[in-house]
Amino acid sequence: MTKWLRFCSLFLLIGLNGYSQNSFNISGIIKDKSGKPIPGAGVYLSSYKTATVSNNEGQFILTGIKPGNYDVLIEMMGYLPLSKNVIISDKSVKIDLLLKENTIQLQEVVIKSDPNRERYIRLFIQQFIGMTPNAEQCKLLNPQVIQADFDKAANVLRVTANEFLIIENKSLGYRIKYMLENFERDFKSNIVYYSGHPYFEELPGSKSKKKFWEKKREIAYLGSSQHFFRSLYRNTSVANGFIMHKLAQVPNKNRLPDSLIRAHLNRLYKPGNPISRVNILSEMTRKGSSPLNDSIDYWRKQEAVPKTIQVLNREEIKIDTLVQSLYSNLRTINFSDDLYVIYTNERETKEYTETSGYAMSRPLDVPNYQISLIHMIEAPIHFYVDGGIFNPKSTLMSGFWAYEKMADTVPMDYIPLTNRK
Repeated sequence: MTKWLRFCSLFLLIGLNGYSQNSFNISGIIKDKSGKPIPGAGVYLSSYKTATVSNNEGQFILTGIKPGNYDVLIEMMGYLPLSKNVIISDKSVKIDLLLKENTIQLQEVVIKSDPNRERYIRLFIQQFIGMTPNAEQCKLLNPQVIQADFDKAANVLRVTANEFLIIENKSLGYRIKYMLENFERDFKSNIVYYSGHPYFEELPGSKSKKKFWEKKREIAYLGSSQHFFRSLYRNTSVANGFIMHKLAQVPNKNRLPDSLIRAHLNRLYKPGNPISRVNILSEMTRKGSSPLNDSIDYWRKQEAVPKTIQVLNREEIKIDTLVQSLYSNLRTINFSDDLYVIYTNERETKEYTETSGYAMSRPLDVPNYQISLIHMIEAPIHFYVDGGIFNPKSTLMSGFWAYEKMADTVPMDYIPLTNRK
């Protein structure tokens, strides 16, 4: 799943070269369509816990920002939520933001009755918040802002929202505001795609409760894709328990050509034959086996044989051959095939392996460590010291990282307990 998309030009990336890790500010003015300043608007840094509120003149400032790629989120009652992409390189940035009225929120809306709405929302929650143990302690507080649409022809569920989704995660102690841009669940390809921007707030709690949340957050962070990319940046992935291999998709030599399979099936199913696609099962049940049935069965099995097979290269990938420092404040990886990442410090649970549908195949001699796969859609992949990916559109993740969704996500500025000592 990919998740949060930021579209940026390469010349901006090149401009990051040569600058040190200083702190900068993001400031600006928020106005309405008539040019009047909007006071009291919430201003959030996507994927972080950094936030502020615009003053009486509509002005705001976010301080202590490291060089990187950020999305600034704006929330104000009566207006549509807004996101603005900002790249910090060698200086502070000032932006002007224009909010549009949320006509749906301001007007009385008549919602058409849909008997499948509750089922659509459940499917959305499962694929967006997740189905992990942490997800069981999460609740979507405002499902009424969701608009769900099921395209029967394409067999795709699409979900949008004209307000921030509010998620209460009692397992990790966060209240998450999520600006959903797009969500699609394709039942034909079995692929889930969503993009958007989260903002994290700490839930109030007792000292013991906060201590409990800290331990749970540490568990959620360790072994995550964020942990992995942070480790790659610092050249500590092996020490942190990550092992990398290449996984190739190669043609299956045991599968006959498509043209040959289709030619035989078309010949067997041609008009006039006693068995057609419609009645093949009933005929086989009524008459039993026959040479024609046996032939159809053989070629249908050939049709089901995978066109490719996965081949795991057991040679371990070395960091110095994978990671490049082409730009200051960024690291870059570029690879062929897929990156097969094993996290050796945690084991997969029985529920994940047997019932989640996300489990990856493994050699028989590899223990049930957590395994994830990185498929590169657009080369190369650039990432920051905090584990954030400059170009999230470049990756598609499967395995354990696809299984863990919003319920198991911590902010990008999360500091592990072991690093606080």
